[in-house]
Amino acid sequence: MNGKVVLVTGGSRGIGAATALRLAREGADVALTYVQGKEAAEEVVRGIEALGRRGLALRADSSDAAEAAESVGRVVEAFGRLDVLVNNVGVGVLGPLESLSLADVDRVLSVNVRGVFLASQAAAARLERGGRIVTIGTCMTQRVPGAGGTLYATSKSALVGLTKALARELGERGIAANIVHPGPVDTDMNPADGPGAAGQAAMTSVGRFGTAEEVASMVAYLAGAEASYVTGAEFSVDGGYAA
Repeated sequence: MNGKVVLVTGGSRGIGAATALRLAREGADVALTYVQGKEAAEEVVRGIEALGRRGLALRADSSDAAEAAESVGRVVEAFGRLDVLVNNVGVGVLGPLESLSLADVDRVLSVNVRGVFLASQAAAARLERGGRIVTIGTCMTQRVPGAGGTLYATSKSALVGLTKALARELGERGIAANIVHPGPVDTDMNPADGPGAAGQAAMTSVGRFGTAEEVASMVAYLAGAEASYVTGAEFSVDGGYAA
């Protein structure tokens, strides 16, 4: 990916940070967005720069329609182009159906669906032949093992339809769109030693949590030249969670 420019939304920690660093190791210049984790985002940028690549941290709230779209233009302004968009940003509100408020619904859908749509729309206007849109979904689009995931599963399932439609609409331009579904992954938001972690690990066929780097490796493949004939597809990196 030498000379390529990548934007990773929500790239200050977890899967986003691992993806930003992996793509920088592959030779890309990487911009990332954050909302609150400025110090963490700047630390990821330092890691990118230590690899000899250009890094950029942008504060952008994906729940804000203007900011979700404008982040793409800010990357092009800074780096001169955009080759890959990684839609990693997302929020999760879990709980019984009757406990979910309208504010919860609006927050989750604005970030997980509207923000991703608008960023993809803005990126599609900038990407050239060979461009990539890679979206991070969830294993809960394929298997919801218990109560409490209604809103989150709804929001992420919408991204499957978005990805397939993008693949159809952008294919003639040589732009690919795919979605990656992580299973239980050891991050700050869902640590492998946290409450309920043992139950999540038991739902996989390998009996453990995944790492952010394992998800990032799939994103790196889909972002690279070897995946030029791969589009409109779903990829599970879930340790057999949905098997």
